[in-house]
Amino acid sequence: MDEGLLRALVPQVITALLRRGADFASAEDAVQEALVDALRTWPTGPPRDPRAWLTRAAVHRLTDAVRSEAARRRREERVDEEPEPGPTEQADDTLLLLFLCASPQLSPTSAVALTLRAVAGLTTREIADAFLVPEATMAQRISRAKATLRDRSLDAPADVAVVLHVLHLAYTTGHQGDERHDLAREAIRLTRQLVLASPEPEVRGLLALMLLHHARHRARVVGGRLVPLDEQDRALWDHDEIAEGVRILQGALGEQRRGRFQVEAAIAALHDDATTAAETDWSQILSWYDELLAQSPDPVRDDPAAVLSRAVAVGHVLGASAGLLEVERVAPELKGRYRVDATRAYLLRLAGDLPEAAEAYARAAERCTSTLERDHLVRQAALARAAARVNDV
Repeated sequence: MDEGLLRALVPQVITALLRRGADFASAEDAVQEALVDALRTWPTGPPRDPRAWLTRAAVHRLTDAVRSEAARRRREERVDEEPEPGPTEQADDTLLLLFLCASPQLSPTSAVALTLRAVAGLTTREIADAFLVPEATMAQRISRAKATLRDRSLDAPADVAVVLHVLHLAYTTGHQGDERHDLAREAIRLTRQLVLASPEPEVRGLLALMLLHHARHRARVVGGRLVPLDEQDRALWDHDEIAEGVRILQGALGEQRRGRFQVEAAIAALHDDATTAAETDWSQILSWYDELLAQSPDPVRDDPAAVLSRAVAVGHVLGASAGLLEVERVAPELKGRYRVDATRAYLLRLAGDLPEAAEAYARAAERCTSTLERDHLVRQAALARAAARVNDV
């Protein structure tokens, strides 16, 4: 079974059913049932035309559902009388469905979940595992999202900014660790298709950002352990992917319409460009962070991660003490966030205050919910304590 082919066919078949008049929930359910039929029968009898087979199976499933409900009898007749749809491009169908799933009517989390299910073709269990929630919880979330979109037409106006936000969240979810890496690749695949359809430089900025981060994935988690950027084996980075990301970014920046994804990609490019961690151009990185935060009226509220990352850049450019002052300046508004203590710990270690760094790492670990990051913070706390004891001797 070619699971990649099946996933690519999912948005095409859903869109075909939507064009026939089916509502989103019924179409998505029918396609999922058709996929089950395909998984059962294709290994022993693969069809000549997988898309046509899957479409027919989904139509049959939809028709059966229509017949089971008197209220849907007219829709059943419309499906029977509708002529076969003409050929459509896979990218067009995928993008139509992507814009539908990224509706502003949905919460960002629900939009990401529905996109991964309907557009990327992931199972509910795979999505639940990615979000670290029970499968039943994710099934309910997806069901509510489909119900919300029941009456929204396929060609309803959509906001590219919302779609970019959903794709970025999908990538971020998939970038948390190796076990979710397929989600990151799916987000990149969908963003590539959006680039083909949209002239907006910010779309290319997002693709560049994904590629520049994705290039490091083999070095980011090694042996089940999170490796921080300054300790990664840069020989493991995908330099072809870095070159592609830089090329795309340069084209986007050349249009002089900078958005947050272009600026974040520029920061990632500077990290990727450094042969060693010591050669990182922190002054340029700090300038880009200043530009990024200037795009928000309230950066501490809207982008606390960028605010803390800027504090790290300040620490490298102006000294660890200056970076710590930046952390303390925003700490009251970010009270309770583990990243505040994690950033404080990094800068304390940079300043040579290992006992305080160990305490800050430990506090961050207590609040962190990601197993991968928590284990890393615990190890950093232990290393700082051990180094402090050696210094005392």
